[in-house]
Amino acid sequence: MASSLAGFELQQRDLLSMPRDVFVRGDGPAVIVLTEVPGITPQVAAFAMRVADAGFRVYMPQLFGTPGKPLTKTYAARTLGKICISREFRVLAANQSSPVIDWLRALARQAHEECSGPGVGVVGMCLTGNFGLAMMLDAPVIAPVLSQPSLPVGPTRAQRAALHASEEEVAAAHERIALQGARILGLRFTQDPLCRGERFERLREEFGDAFEGIEIDARHARKGTGTPAHSVLTTHLIDEEGEPTREALDRTLAFLAQQLRP
Repeated sequence: MASSLAGFELQQRDLLSMPRDVFVRGDGPAVIVLTEVPGITPQVAAFAMRVADAGFRVYMPQLFGTPGKPLTKTYAARTLGKICISREFRVLAANQSSPVIDWLRALARQAHEECSGPGVGVVGMCLTGNFGLAMMLDAPVIAPVLSQPSLPVGPTRAQRAALHASEEEVAAAHERIALQGARILGLRFTQDPLCRGERFERLREEFGDAFEGIEIDARHARKGTGTPAHSVLTTHLIDEEGEPTREALDRTLAFLAQQLRP
C-alpha cells in the first residue's frame, strides 16, 4: 500500500456480485469519499484522512486509477480516456446517472448498517462530484457534498446546468430533504471551466434553501499546480487559516457533523 494510504484498512467489498477494494479509516458516522480524476492521489487520501480524524468512519472505494499514485497531467489524461470508454460511467449524460451509482448505493446501505446514525455522508469531487445527489435514491444519504461537480461535460448551456441525475433521483433528493432533513453542500471555483456557474444556479433553483453553494474566486487557489483552479478540497487547497479554500474545507467538516451528528 502507498505511504499516503498508511492508516487505512484495505477491504474488499463484494456488492451486487462485483468486488471492489475500499479503503476504510476511523470511527463514527459513515462518510463515503469518492475520488476525482485520476484516482486516489496523495491529496485525496489526505482529505479522506482529515474527514476520518474529524470523527467519521471513511469509506473510500477504488473506482479508477492507481491508489496512491501522484497526480500528473499524463496520468490524468490516460485515466480519463479509460473512463470515457467504460460502461460504468456516462460522462455525457445530462439527466441520467452513471451505472456505478448502483454499487455506491449498496456501499452506502452497508456502511449505514455498520455505523448506524441518522444517515450517510458522501463527498464527491470532479467526475464524481454529482454522485452524492444521485445516491440519495435507495440509499440513506442525507449529507451529500458536491465538490466541483463536472458531469455532464458538453458545450451547451443545458449541459452546463445539468445534474447528471434522473428525474427519479432528483425527486428522491427532495423527499429526503422533506422527510429526513437532508441538505446539499456544493463547492466550486468561480472560473472553473469544468464546473460552470449554471450548474450551481440549477441546484439553487431546484433545492432552494436546502442547497448551500460556496463559490471561490480562482485567485484564492493554490498556485504552482500546473492546472486551472478546480479541486477545492485537494490539489488547489491552501491549508492556512483565513484562506477561502481552508474555510470551505472547515465548512465541509462542519456540514457533515451537523447532518450526521445532530
